[in-house]
Amino acid sequence: MKYIITLLFLCFAFTMNAQEVIKDGKTYEVKKEKIYLNGKEITETLSAEERANIFKQAATVSEKMKLKEAAEKQEKKKQKEAKKLEKDKKKAEKAQKKAEKEQKRAEKALKKKQRAQDKFEKANKKLSAAQKKYDKLKRKGKLSPQDEVKWLKKLEGLREDIDKAKKKL
Repeated sequence: MKYIITLLFLCFAFTMNAQEVIKDGKTYEVKKEKIYLNGKEITETLSAEERANIFKQAATVSEKMKLKEAAEKQEKKKQKEAKKLEKDKKKAEKAQKKAEKEQKRAEKALKKKQRAQDKFEKANKKLSAAQKKYDKLKRKGKLSPQDEVKWLKKLEGLREDIDKAKKKL
């Protein structure tokens, strides 16, 4: 790629030094205030008016080439800017996607925490209700030894549920 660009610049350099001017069906080559026809210098053989016209045409050709090069440089600059803008756009989109993903992750974690909190509160309510019922039955003396063992197991299970819910919090 570097070689191609270098070759192009060399070609431009050669064409900058020698402009080809076509006048009266003949192709003149102008190099540093000298006019050549078919490789031979003919500057002195031409009249002053012809020389002036040929130099004028050569200057016009040279100016056109300079304008063309400037336009090409401007076009390359615009392309680079467009690529940079495209790159920046992709970067911004990527950052936005990352932020959205992070937000979803945070929302998910919040929901999970809320569910754990709800489970903890529910387990506490169950335990307190079961404890009240157990205490009420015990006070009234309506619990047999087998029923009392069942109630104690149930209360222990509810306490374990509360411990599990606490751990998840």
